[in-house]
Amino acid sequence: MSGIKLRVEHLADCSELHILLSHPMENGRQRDDAGQLIPAHYIESLIVSVNGHTQIDLRLSGGISKNPYFRLQLPALQPQDRLAVEWLDNLGVSERAELVID
Repeated sequence: MSGIKLRVEHLADCSELHILLSHPMENGRQRDDAGQLIPAHYIESLIVSVNGHTQIDLRLSGGISKNPYFRLQLPALQPQDRLAVEWLDNLGVSERAELVID
């Protein structure tokens, strides 16, 4: 099961993409109950592409909350367009989700 949830709203002149990511987003400055630093673990890159062409390329940091939510506007998507969202974190873990527009 993917940790990326996608939803698309079609507006008058664009499409609005809602993205919910399941990720701890630890900044490396928090401490656990024993007082030990929790190692940094956060998403560094979020890429949104349509039909294989990058539309949005975000560079993120540890200052974003756990399980981040994004709402982004794209040019109007057409039926059968293939939307892909991919992230990469600072530990080299990545995840990808695709959605075919109906």
